[in-house]
Amino acid sequence: WGTARRVPSGSRPVAELCRAARGFGAAWRRRSAFAQRRGCVSSTGGKKESSVRGVSRTDTLMCAPTMGVSQDSGERMRQAESATSRSTSDSFTLQAAKRTYDGLSFSKFMAAGSAAGIAEHTAMFPVDTIKTRMQALAAPGSGVSGTVSRAMSSIIRKEGFIGLYSGVGAVAVGAGPSHGIYFVVYEYMKSFLGATDDEHRPLETSAAAAAATVVADAFMTPLDVVKQRLQLANSPYNGVMDCISTMLRKEGVKAFFKSYNTTVIMNVPFVSIHFASYESCKKLLRKSPEDEGLVTQITAGGIAGGAAALFTNPLDVVKTRLQTDSRAKYTTTSSWQVLRNIVREEGSGALMHGIRPRVLFHIPAAAISWMTYESCKKFFFDSQRQ
Repeated sequence: WGTARRVPSGSRPVAELCRAARGFGAAWRRRSAFAQRRGCVSSTGGKKESSVRGVSRTDTLMCAPTMGVSQDSGERMRQAESATSRSTSDSFTLQAAKRTYDGLSFSKFMAAGSAAGIAEHTAMFPVDTIKTRMQALAAPGSGVSGTVSRAMSSIIRKEGFIGLYSGVGAVAVGAGPSHGIYFVVYEYMKSFLGATDDEHRPLETSAAAAAATVVADAFMTPLDVVKQRLQLANSPYNGVMDCISTMLRKEGVKAFFKSYNTTVIMNVPFVSIHFASYESCKKLLRKSPEDEGLVTQITAGGIAGGAAALFTNPLDVVKTRLQTDSRAKYTTTSSWQVLRNIVREEGSGALMHGIRPRVLFHIPAAAISWMTYESCKKFFFDSQRQ
């Protein structure tokens, strides 16, 4: 525009163009000043920041004097836009939470996991008792041979139905908190590793389950030792507290954690297979995340539990031997050394003792556990949404 002052007199077309440009600039400045007074354009050059559906954008407002937009109407428009944004964002959040049952607090995951653990272990405790006796040391009266049905009838005939529930008190005390901690860590690690999406991510799921079992087993192993000692035939203990006090007095604190290394070594592959299989089976059995129901969860849980129990039974035998070794037959806590001793003294077939009751235990136990856990999560989500 300033070049119009230096245009030669002979250049008439150029001079007229520059005068027109100066006139347009003056008109634009007057229009902008008017718009600022009416509240249509901000003082930063006519740009206003807004957010719609969580996406930031910059709108350039060019308000003509004839529009007559008042400050109050502009404020109402901004409020309506903000309400629409919040409503849309909340709708998307509720839809995602409804699809995955996620978005719950620490306490809700803890409660759901505790309910799943108690339901699983108390419902299947008789089968676990038979499995423990079949895997235990070959001391007089401590083991059970033969089939599962013969073992169960033998226990009932000698000890009554109460014999199948020896040590259930330790499970009632420990299963709730340990499974609550387990599922809290599992859900957190799934989120941390990015395994919460609908995509198939078995490696991330396995890693999350492995991290969870390392934490939860530190709490559950001492109570599992007490439970298994009470499950043995002719157990010298008169209950949970008597077992704990006697072990502390005669064997010390280390007796409660004698099998911790073996438990972790066994449970890491167990839960890796279990949880990866469960998530994979769910995705294969359902048509969509919204189509997932109890039948899908029960079927996937049963398949996953049975497969994991089958492949990890040898390590479970080693763990049971260490936990029930009240006579200190094994002078080491090394899982590999105990496994070698079992094979050398009893043959490799001893590592498969109790496999039938173990698989029979974990198929319905996993189905009950996952059904309870997923149902509790859905219940808490529905209550939270209401």
